[in-house]
Amino acid sequence: MRIVVDAMGGDNAPKSNVEGALIAAQEWKDTEIILVGDEAQMGAFLKDKPANLKVVHASEVIEAEDEPVKAVRRKKDASMVVAGRMIREGEADAMISAGNTGALMTTGLLVVGRMKGIERPALAPMIPTLDGKGMLALDLGANMDSKPEHLQQYALMGSLYREKVHGIAKPRVGLLNVGTEPGKGNELTKHAYPLLEELPIHFVGNVESRDVMNGVCDVLVCDGFSGNILLKSIEGTAGALFSLLKEQFSKSLKTKMAAALMMPELRSLKSTLDYKEHGGAPLLGLSGLVVKSHGSSDANAIKNGIRQARTALQNRLVESISNEISGK
Repeated sequence: MRIVVDAMGGDNAPKSNVEGALIAAQEWKDTEIILVGDEAQMGAFLKDKPANLKVVHASEVIEAEDEPVKAVRRKKDASMVVAGRMIREGEADAMISAGNTGALMTTGLLVVGRMKGIERPALAPMIPTLDGKGMLALDLGANMDSKPEHLQQYALMGSLYREKVHGIAKPRVGLLNVGTEPGKGNELTKHAYPLLEELPIHFVGNVESRDVMNGVCDVLVCDGFSGNILLKSIEGTAGALFSLLKEQFSKSLKTKMAAALMMPELRSLKSTLDYKEHGGAPLLGLSGLVVKSHGSSDANAIKNGIRQARTALQNRLVESISNEISGK
């Protein structure tokens, strides 16, 4: 299998992307890793290049502040666009980028292409849960406005992802809402509810945001606007919590000693809430496998994103979703 990495995307590019790709190439000899980006900039971090790591030069970069559609259309030689083109032309099987989310979504739609039968691809990151298993949530930002039929497609794709990539039999699928009763919510969720009941999935009904981290379902379905607010709220709360803990444990010698004793447990807690452990969020509904890594991803996050892509490819995720949508 061939996995292409947008080496110039993200806050720590190209260093973290190159280092993550190197770790992955050394660990998985059966996988060809392709780094796309400025060859000169990448060269500083490529002193020992494994045989299964390839470099493809791209002269342009899509920046965080670029307007997505214009950037994708005008910067034909941008690393992200070149990577997407490699997917479309069959030169790679999956791509990973920590770059501009809007531009990656646009690349997915305009360059890679939508899957037949899917109206709106969805961004599907993992939300941490207290049991450590995590919850796949979609859509968390690809589409700000959704129709009930879109949520129905998200539910089916999310269920297949958790089954194929995470090995969960009959994943529990919930609909994000303001109450658990079937009649609750706005027009979107009221109309989406019966559509999810029709699907060949394990639909467990409405889920309130306060219960999300308790692991009440394996897949959480929502529109991109609500989902993105939920994700940012969880990220912000986790960050604030660790800042408060650090402040409290630094107050005196006694609290510093307590912190030293609790360090293994604190590290475990941080790992449970750390997005880097999950690697990235797939853009489900495209004709090829595209994974969005967090903008501040380090080498470990990139490596985990590659691991995630490998598992999806091994389990023929894209083909499984396509067959289910087309009724084959």
